[in-house]
Amino acid sequence: MESALDYWRARALLDWQIEIGADEAILDAPLDRYTLTDARPAVAPTPGAATAASAPVRIEEPDPVALATEAARAAPDLDALAAAMERFEHCDLRRGARSFVFSGGRAGARVTLLLDPPRRDEDRAGTPVAGPAGRLLEQMLAAIGLSVDAPDMERAVHMVPVLPWRVPGDRAPDPGDLAMMRPFLDRHVELADPEILVVMGSVACAALMKGGGLHRLRGRWGDLMGRPALPIFSPAHLIANPAAKREAWADLLALKTRLDGART
Repeated sequence: MESALDYWRARALLDWQIEIGADEAILDAPLDRYTLTDARPAVAPTPGAATAASAPVRIEEPDPVALATEAARAAPDLDALAAAMERFEHCDLRRGARSFVFSGGRAGARVTLLLDPPRRDEDRAGTPVAGPAGRLLEQMLAAIGLSVDAPDMERAVHMVPVLPWRVPGDRAPDPGDLAMMRPFLDRHVELADPEILVVMGSVACAALMKGGGLHRLRGRWGDLMGRPALPIFSPAHLIANPAAKREAWADLLALKTRLDGART
């Protein structure tokens, strides 16, 4: 004689049916689907209730962009901005990332690099650029007299990713997440107040620049947040496409020329 069907056995059987694709229970009696209609069954009115149908109650969802804008504008400095971003609960990326990557280098430098979101190496290190891409970036900057760690603000560089959290699987970020976090990025640039923005990477370029993708815009000066902006290839792209280093070198020279011209 079979034992009684307890809770855990019933749960296991139900899970198994879901796994094999069962999505509807079988009734005790046959169901004639040809006689079904879309009409909602009549419900007897509650005694004392109004006869007119009540309007459904609509709950307004908060606008995450508006909330981000309010939080960003309230931050008086970069430390307060970082704290506001880290506790901002409306971006789901924060739940799957290991690190909150706010910035790198030196705030107040003449140049701010606006970077693609953190990938695996950056998420582990908690920095905007890490691993082989980080080493290549240092070489690129050193070739034109700049450095992430330079004590001299004339030679220093500030780095800010367009999203502070890694996107699962390093896939392309959702436009909604980019739009949600954009007010924080705008405020970050406002507070850091660089002379020049370098938009480094295809995701950053697509999110911030108008007129096409990175391959079309790279090397062409534009305007972003009221500042001159130069889109260029990211170190990760150059590692995967070494032939693009020639174009990247030309873009770095254009950046150096702009910086030198501003000094004179």
